[in-house]
Order: sequence, then structure tokens, then C-alpha cells
Amino acid sequence: MRKVFAFAAVFAATVATFALAPGAAQAHGDMVAFSAGYQPGTIVVVTRQRRLYFTLGNGSAMSYPVGVGRAGMQWSGTSKIDGKYIQPAWEPPADIRAENPKLPRMIPGGSPHNPMGVAAMTVAGTDYAIHGTNEPSKIGHFVSHGCIRMYNEDVMELFSHVPLGTPVVVMQ
Repeated sequence: MRKVFAFAAVFAATVATFALAPGAAQAHGDMVAFSAGYQPGTIVVVTRQRRLYFTLGNGSAMSYPVGVGRAGMQWSGTSKIDGKYIQPAWEPPADIRAENPKLPRMIPGGSPHNPMGVAAMTVAGTDYAIHGTNEPSKIGHFVSHGCIRMYNEDVMELFSHVPLGTPVVVMQ
């Protein structure tokens, strides 16, 4: 239990430092009460709330606003993080290319046209990722093909605390 509390304290201090660093973009995460019974270090996405929770233990979590799947493109399930990428390139999947055939086959990482933003964490067994965005105005809405979009500042904050194998739970 001490390890959980120590992790929560270190995480909170890191969040505060990141948010107050000169020239740093303001993160949008808030520490909230969260006692849904998940192990500390679990990512829980509640689609209907358009929120991502990173559980800290002791009945608390960091909560972030997210963009989620549009109607008919939402999913739920349990998985884990199986990849982490900074400035990922994006290759539009076939269903997205079918909607917009003028999309290039690949958009390089760092491009202002890349919808993955500054970082991405892939979800095992799916075609989905938790990633940044090049359209921050769409955070908090039903906008994606199933991916979980975060403000770039938030995905970087989360990225720094999420190792490979982190459990991910997505629920409606």
C-alpha cells in the first residue's frame, strides 16, 4: 500500500511540476475521487463521459477529457498498452481512406496534418490507440473512428507514467 501512495504522491508532484513549468502548455488533467476497484496504474476510458481515468489507488485517479468514437464506431473491452511512440507517423486505415480517398498513404510524424499528435500508445488486439491530436477543439466530443484522442499536453503527461503492459479498460 505504501508503494501505491508513494506513486500517487510522485505522480501528483510530477503533474504539478509539468503544469507550472515556464513555457509549458497547461495539462488538462484533474485528480479526482475514483473508487471503481481497478488496480493502480490502470487506464479506464468511460466513453459516455468522454473521460480517461488513470488510476492512482487510494480511491483517486487523474481524469482527462478525451475525444472518443463517433456513433457506430465506439468499442468497449479490456486490453493493454502494447506500443509507445513519440511523433508517430500515421497510415490511414482502409475504412478511413474509403471515406477520404485523397488522404496520402502516410502522414509523417510531426506534420501538422498528422491526427496522432505528439505521441501514441497502441492498444493490443485492436486497431486503436490513445493518442494526441492535431485538432484540439474536438476533444470532449464523439469524433474518432474508435481511437481515444487527448490534448497533446495530456497524452505526454500520461505517456511518461504508462509502461508497456498497462491495463486498458474501455466502457460505454
